[in-house]
Amino acid sequence: MTRNILETEQKALEINLDDRIYGAFAEIGAGQEVARHFFQAGAAAGTIAKSMSAYDKTVSDEIYGDETKGKGRYVCEARLYKMLDHEYELMEGRLRVERPQQNFFAFADTVAAINFQKTIKGDGWLGLRFQLNPGSRPNDLILHVRMLDNNNLLQQQAIGILGVNLIYGCYRFHHDPETLLVSLMDNLRGRVMIDMVRLQGPDFQHVDNRLICLWMVKNSLSDVAIFGPDGNSLHAGEFLYKKSILIARGSYRPPTLVQQEMIRLAYEQFCAEPDVDAAKTFFLTEITLDNLRASGELDERDFKDRADMLCALGQTVILSNCVQHKKLIAYFSDYRVQRIGLAMGVRKLQNIIRETSDNNPDNLLGAFGELFLRNVRFYVYPAREPGSNKLLNARNIDIPHAIHFLYDHLLENRNIVDIQGFNPDILHIYHKEVLRMIRQGEPGWEQMVPEEVARLVKEKALFGYIPAR
Repeated sequence: MTRNILETEQKALEINLDDRIYGAFAEIGAGQEVARHFFQAGAAAGTIAKSMSAYDKTVSDEIYGDETKGKGRYVCEARLYKMLDHEYELMEGRLRVERPQQNFFAFADTVAAINFQKTIKGDGWLGLRFQLNPGSRPNDLILHVRMLDNNNLLQQQAIGILGVNLIYGCYRFHHDPETLLVSLMDNLRGRVMIDMVRLQGPDFQHVDNRLICLWMVKNSLSDVAIFGPDGNSLHAGEFLYKKSILIARGSYRPPTLVQQEMIRLAYEQFCAEPDVDAAKTFFLTEITLDNLRASGELDERDFKDRADMLCALGQTVILSNCVQHKKLIAYFSDYRVQRIGLAMGVRKLQNIIRETSDNNPDNLLGAFGELFLRNVRFYVYPAREPGSNKLLNARNIDIPHAIHFLYDHLLENRNIVDIQGFNPDILHIYHKEVLRMIRQGEPGWEQMVPEEVARLVKEKALFGYIPAR
């Protein structure tokens, strides 16, 4: 969709002049920046029913309920929903009889901007509950934002712009969800990262939140987006807070017996580590944007086939633009993840070691230090050497001589460990060969994938499936 990007003040004024839209603002932290734009634009009486800030925690608890019984955090998803519930119910209860022809909304945010000591980087939750038709059930757009400005005042300004973009986008681009998503970054590129967006409601039943995750990463709103087995968007700071995680990157096109065994064995080893609390662990599959584009243009149908498969298998999925693992590690480190495990094939490990060495000849210690942090461990699944029965593992792969001392140190300190208990009889299975057989109608691929995968491929005709002749 081609569009002109309006200035923030123009967006606020346009909403103010639309007499069909009327609502309330509730903002915690980082000032009253969103409401301020609408007040200063003019004609605010036609849009704003109420603006408030329950800044004191006791006052906030009195209005929205106690937050200390949970995780004790006020900048969180749960707080945002409580604010939206309360404010929207008040709008309907107090004003519906007087304003039967207007579309009501409730905007809320709870934000922690960067502090003087720079120990808080700045992040927040913003949401809009809104009607597109008077009297209809409302919709929700919820997002999490990471602020990148290194100044408190600039971060407050960014929240103000983002809030206006959110309200304007929901009412002006609701018919085109990807454009709505991209418009959130209007006049904000380089100042924020939006790493979770969830769009739900009666007017968006056709919208797949897994596609929203894809659009977020594709359009550079964030390098990382996550969705759960139910297809809804998730945020690492909520469901992974102070947990340990194991991540397996792959194409999942489709998942094979080799891949599933690697995941199972790596997760068992990970949970058994003395420095990991098995009761607080989580497994995530990862697909990179680079992998989705491996065959050329990004194919949304191909992505949805993979997503359907992984959701049916009960997986939580990371979509990332983190070609280098260190970017992904850094992302999760910001959310107090305790331990990070990465499960991968031995050839992938070999490529990572060589690329890290080749790309950083003058800073080997720094480059490897960024990748192999103290709380990071690689779990390596073996492979057969082409043309022989020799098994390649983490201890016998070919490593450039110049970095042998570094690699030996990583092995000795268990930053890199071999996966134990694998089945050597399935090492001949390669997902590219399985995919070829599926698409060409060749028999036998069913024995190379888990039973559930074979059933789903046939039932839903995934990955261009052709029945065997």
